[in-house]
Amino acid sequence: MVDLALRTEPVPVAPTEFPGVSITLGAPMARWSLRGRDPKALAKAVGHKVPAKIGESQGGMLCLGPDEWLLRLPAGTVIPMGEGLPLSVVDISERAISLVVEGPRAIEVLSSGCPRDLSKWAIGYGSRTIYETVEIVLIREGEERWVVEVWRSFAPWLHLALVTAASHLR
Repeated sequence: MVDLALRTEPVPVAPTEFPGVSITLGAPMARWSLRGRDPKALAKAVGHKVPAKIGESQGGMLCLGPDEWLLRLPAGTVIPMGEGLPLSVVDISERAISLVVEGPRAIEVLSSGCPRDLSKWAIGYGSRTIYETVEIVLIREGEERWVVEVWRSFAPWLHLALVTAASHLR
């Protein structure tokens, strides 16, 4: 009999909570890295609106650069892969996980290791950046809710860094 390898999450499933902030493993997501020179052709190919402005997000899609987008949808979602078109649609679902940092002190925790001025980020804005030395994609989903996309291999270290920062809030 063949034993199936079951993937375990690289961080605790239970939320880690401190006064004013919680750090939680996000729900499983389907993710795609999208590249294309013509946003209209890309939108038509994948069947989703494509935000035109860098940092803007819409319907699960975040514009990361002039020809680069990240599409995040519920796990199990399938999209057309754009075969034969001058664009790239790559399924990266298993590459990353999401950490949700939420609460009135979430911005303090994230600012402790991110060089960006997060207070200027509008709700819906997102960007590739770093936390300490780890590359992340950070999305502000609400006034006090942030989603951190991080590669699975860096997730344990990043989770520990966020928890450590949260535990030192005064």
